[in-house]
Amino acid sequence: MRPELVAVICLIIIVGVSVLSPKLRLATPIVLVVIGIGISLIPGVPPVHVPSEIILAGVLPPLLYASAINVPLVDFRKNFGAISMLSVLLVIASAVVIGLILNAILPDMNLAAAIALGAVISPTDAVAATSIGKRLGLPPRLIAVLEGESLVNDASALVLLRTAVAAVAGTLAFAGVGGVVIDFAYSSVVAIAVGLAVGIVTVFLRSKLTDSVLTTAVSFIIPFLAYIPAEAIGASGVLSVVVAGLYTGHMGAKYFTASTRISERLNWRTIQFLLENGVFLLMGLELKDIFLAAIKQSDENSNLNAVGAVVLGIAAALMLLIIRFAFVGPLLTVQRARERRRDPAGPGALEPSGWKSGIVVSWAGMRGVVTVAAAQSLPESTPYRNQLVLIAFTVSIVTLVVQGGTLPWIIRLTKLRGVDEAADHAEFATLVDELRAAGQLVLEQPDLSLPSGEVVDESVVERVRSDAELRSESAWERAHSEDERVGAPHRQYRILRLEVLKAERVALLDARGRGEYSSRILVRAQLMLDQEESRLQQTDGLH
Repeated sequence: MRPELVAVICLIIIVGVSVLSPKLRLATPIVLVVIGIGISLIPGVPPVHVPSEIILAGVLPPLLYASAINVPLVDFRKNFGAISMLSVLLVIASAVVIGLILNAILPDMNLAAAIALGAVISPTDAVAATSIGKRLGLPPRLIAVLEGESLVNDASALVLLRTAVAAVAGTLAFAGVGGVVIDFAYSSVVAIAVGLAVGIVTVFLRSKLTDSVLTTAVSFIIPFLAYIPAEAIGASGVLSVVVAGLYTGHMGAKYFTASTRISERLNWRTIQFLLENGVFLLMGLELKDIFLAAIKQSDENSNLNAVGAVVLGIAAALMLLIIRFAFVGPLLTVQRARERRRDPAGPGALEPSGWKSGIVVSWAGMRGVVTVAAAQSLPESTPYRNQLVLIAFTVSIVTLVVQGGTLPWIIRLTKLRGVDEAADHAEFATLVDELRAAGQLVLEQPDLSLPSGEVVDESVVERVRSDAELRSESAWERAHSEDERVGAPHRQYRILRLEVLKAERVALLDARGRGEYSSRILVRAQLMLDQEESRLQQTDGLH
């Protein structure tokens, strides 16, 4: 089958599943993995294999960058303690424990190679967990912890993997445990420096561009600008990408234009959607090739056959879950005690629901993209390599299907809810009032004029003032109950304005059909209507 036709079919599957899975109350990644497995098992379908280099160097950098620019740096800093412990300490603990167990089961595999597999299956993928959590109303702070963990633990796992592989090959610059620590520290510190430098330079250069299309186009190379140099000097390219993305997302609000931010947000959401879901579909499709390779190698070495590798994968998934539960419990206690010392009335990072949050965070530790790519990057000389890859795939699929499939039930069982819509609306309205007050200071200047020096007509000042007041009224209307909103002025304005826009759009289509206006004028008019309709929908939460 022609590659372009395969790509079209995969895209249709991804979009179709994304439309249907919410109606089935299932996370899209889980459905895609199952569909991929089903397709791979159809007689006559050839095995699918994508080189790990394409995933690690071509897919992972833009995927992590897309996630990083959308993670508020404020939330990341606020939850840094929990994120760092989950993404660094838990990864190391999981890799070491799994490595020791695997080394005990397979004595002819050295400890460094066993820890390498532990590093492969240690990082979590928050895509399925956060998509379920957001739909079911998990506390925003809990979502922030899961997203932050999945960003950073990819880097820590890959750094640990590279260090373990170097130890297997005997190429570590420093021998022993000290060498591992030095290598890990070097990879992390240098990666942060490279990512920060790339972020600072690219934000500065992009702030000088006035065309949002050009600015967004430049953003497409930033993940690789951060990844390639860091990897070239022996640092973590993944961590460099994350740092560059966090910096860009934070500083974009200050240095980029509104049109640039809108364009970048939409384009990167699309890229993230395609890459994430494409990799999950690929996971299922690759299963046949991975299984056949494991069977072939098991024929050459009977100590671990393919079925045994699958059993070990299931056992490893269970062990990872136990380790995560054992780690999150003390973490929750420490975080709660630490933050209560700082603020007796304030919640901890995994609060406000205590043990319920701990259960959800523990159960949300699914594996995904990084595990799939990292497993296939193990050197060909690694003992039991194909069986290890099959173990890693088994862990990913089992955690996605079993834990991901039951996570909604766990959330409902714990009755964990953290989004108070009324409080959110009230907080938003208070912020809008604060913004309006700052804007009103401009209108109250006695010598008010435009930047060009032109004197402003009083009717224009009143019109701008009334627009700001109308926006504030709208925000407070949303904070009231549904009964109180009925008949509210802004609600009536919004609905009536949308009806007017609908009529104007019909007139625009009619004018286009008559052919009396040039295409560039028609496009400009359509953009004007689209922007106003989008503003009304986004401001009032109707979309």
